[in-house]
Amino acid sequence: MKLMVIGGGGREHAIVTYLKKSPKIDSIYVLPGNAGIAEIAETIDIAATDIDGMIEFAKRTDIDFVFVSPDDPLVLGAVDALTEAGFKCFGPNKAAAEIEGSKVFSKNLMKKYGIPTASYNIFDSYDAAVAYIKQADSYPTVIKVEGLALGKGVTIAESFSAAETALKAAMKDKVFGDSGNRVVIEEFLTGPEVSMLCFTDGKVIKPMVSSMDYKAIYEGNTGPNTGGMGAVSPNRYYTDEIANYCMQQIFIPTMNAMNLEGRTFKGCIYFGLMLTDKGPYVIEYNCRFGDPETQVVLPLLETDLFSIVEAVADSRLDEIDVVFSDAYACCVVAASGGYPVKYEIGKPISFGDFNPESNIHIFHSGTKLTREGLITAGGRVVGVTAIAATANQARVDAYEAVKNISFEDIYFRMDIGS
Repeated sequence: MKLMVIGGGGREHAIVTYLKKSPKIDSIYVLPGNAGIAEIAETIDIAATDIDGMIEFAKRTDIDFVFVSPDDPLVLGAVDALTEAGFKCFGPNKAAAEIEGSKVFSKNLMKKYGIPTASYNIFDSYDAAVAYIKQADSYPTVIKVEGLALGKGVTIAESFSAAETALKAAMKDKVFGDSGNRVVIEEFLTGPEVSMLCFTDGKVIKPMVSSMDYKAIYEGNTGPNTGGMGAVSPNRYYTDEIANYCMQQIFIPTMNAMNLEGRTFKGCIYFGLMLTDKGPYVIEYNCRFGDPETQVVLPLLETDLFSIVEAVADSRLDEIDVVFSDAYACCVVAASGGYPVKYEIGKPISFGDFNPESNIHIFHSGTKLTREGLITAGGRVVGVTAIAATANQARVDAYEAVKNISFEDIYFRMDIGS
């Protein structure tokens, strides 16, 4: 089969790596891909949001199956357009992708169907939002822009001044564009966070192994949110008892709610959970694989990834056993200094001697190959994942490996998995 994958980050590098292992796949084209992906698949210089371009390429190349990975094309309706053009796809349609595309929609969905989440209020007026914050006078408080913001649209404000600054940036200065036209202000919850990726075809839902994402830029989970500075899997806090509760009270109810709303979700749905003293609550939904959670979850998958993906598209996920190993994974992200605010790109990258048969996987996020060699091309540059028999060994091995990578102003957190 000829497979087309849409996207070009570390998540897509991991997805392509494991799709490529399927005996059903002959060739993979990735739009637009990156320098790491180019080593294992053919990259095509078509943007992930260029829906007309991807359809034209798919027709010209006689593509058999399309995997739409990132949030932007999913929310824009890439799956709808590709399906209408005659291509079988993995990924939710535009109506289902709204579960990530609009935090207002997702919060209202949870409220309507009794899915546990933080209490909240919605504002489309800066003045009204500021007045509410001042009157509530409760900190920390959580401020979320409604739309997509590259994982950076959430602020935990510790004071009125911080909340006012976040609201001004989103609603007046438009640092997130139209995504900040409306904001959700919600209660601050505490507890361990869990990332759960689940395959679903709208009839059944099958969870993957649990993971934990490290969003903040600095050690101790301080500083502004990033797209993710690392991840571990499995998540030590996600017990069998909690897993059973989440399946019955969160995962299945969400799948059923989307069906009842006429928005049947087929693809990978991401549940961002917080384990509070009152039980698990949903912090957020995503309509796709997480990044960098994918880089620790897929290396533990023992079932052929494409067989699962194909079963989801064909609405026969109930026929597939989704099996994971009992190993541990740790991913450390190496980023450009100054990320996520201001950083420089174009820095030469050098790697140590990595044995491709070892337990170390290098997933490229922001890299570019030039005549002079490999250079940085983004805020998050590479993710280094180690697989081991224990969580601590995975962590030790990941940090030993990331120290072999060098570029000017390299930065990575030292406490991933600790």
